[in-house]
Amino acid sequence: MRGVSRSVRVTIAAGLIAGSSLLPVAVAGTAAAEPVAPVAAPSTPDTAACPYRVSPAPAVDTSEVPPSGQQAPSALPVPQPPVGGEKLAACGVVTPSSAAPVPRGLTSAGWLVADATDGTVVAAKDPHGRYRPASTIKTLLALVALRDLDLNTVVTGTREDYGMEGDSAGIGPGGQYTVRQLLQGLLMVSGNDCANALARQLGGYEAAVGKMNDLAHSLGAEDTRAASPSGLDAPGMSTSPYDLALIFRAGLQNSTFRDLISHVDAPFPGYPPLPDVPGDKPHVGYQMQSQNRLLVDGFPGVIGGKTGYTDDARKTYVGAVERDGRTLVVVQMYGLNEAGDLYWDQAKSLFDWGFATPRTESVGTLVDGPATASGATSTARRSNSGPALAQNVSDEGPSNSGVSYRLVVGGIGALVVLGLVVAAVRINRRTR
Repeated sequence: MRGVSRSVRVTIAAGLIAGSSLLPVAVAGTAAAEPVAPVAAPSTPDTAACPYRVSPAPAVDTSEVPPSGQQAPSALPVPQPPVGGEKLAACGVVTPSSAAPVPRGLTSAGWLVADATDGTVVAAKDPHGRYRPASTIKTLLALVALRDLDLNTVVTGTREDYGMEGDSAGIGPGGQYTVRQLLQGLLMVSGNDCANALARQLGGYEAAVGKMNDLAHSLGAEDTRAASPSGLDAPGMSTSPYDLALIFRAGLQNSTFRDLISHVDAPFPGYPPLPDVPGDKPHVGYQMQSQNRLLVDGFPGVIGGKTGYTDDARKTYVGAVERDGRTLVVVQMYGLNEAGDLYWDQAKSLFDWGFATPRTESVGTLVDGPATASGATSTARRSNSGPALAQNVSDEGPSNSGVSYRLVVGGIGALVVLGLVVAAVRINRRTR
């Protein structure tokens, strides 16, 4: 089985100590439930005091600890005046004065609704707040690859691709993949293996990240520093709702990008038997399924989008919908699911609200180039300090269904869990 995460996280300490416990177990094709906040949790985080003006929230793990002997890069300069208009300097909710109240139940610390047709920003919350992008940054990698690589170039999979942590499209050592297929796996199932292979084609890890940051600056995305090709958390990584909208709008202007994000499913090739696995057989190709629930559910007018999740970034999303000749982009960052209020439902409500807002209403503009002629945010300031350190289970969070798979274990049962883990990590797969 492919198309699910290689990483299986199982907590066994409680079972070993107490003798029995309910432990979340992820086996081939299943996953532990995605974190859901209790109903009593506050909905929209208060960002009025601009807590993320300069840097994202502190990391909750060790993903951004620099390698020994290195220092984390300093925060990117905060452009003055704010990119896109003075109103976008606000860190709270910014809406046109005549607009209807924004939807209730939005859990993102930062979000934005923009009209990709004319570049107007319809409304936002903390638009230039700096957050971790998770896998939404793969849209920036895709634009670099579309610019610099031939879609028909054949790339041979490596053991490094195969061993990438997190979401995987299913690259295997010795497998043959076109750049187009790698881009499809990158955007459709958020394959970190595809990101690794594309970075190699772009000249290597550092070269790929450098090209991503150069492109971000050329678009006017001054809150953005890519620190890994895949979006795995790493020192210095940041972007903003405003910047993600800029990047995605640029993608929508590329017909191949639009096509890649529009598919509900697509084939992905297999690969030869693993030479270090006795008796291993050829791994056949399979049909990838999109992670974008708006696309899968047939949300009216949906073009496509990109999801993301890490422990530090929480849930992120950027996507586009077209209705009546108008294309809206919605960005959500640093969000979560609440009981009865899933992140997908929040995205749908923002799209519906945006389309109900008159075209003449605006709080700012998506720029068409660098915000400052002097290029104050230089490539050197944007460079990352080293390879991504995060080991994230999934791009979407630990579930694609909201169903919790639990196993009662204790004593011998704990050994069974360990056996399942060993078996599961041999399988090429991803979670959502």
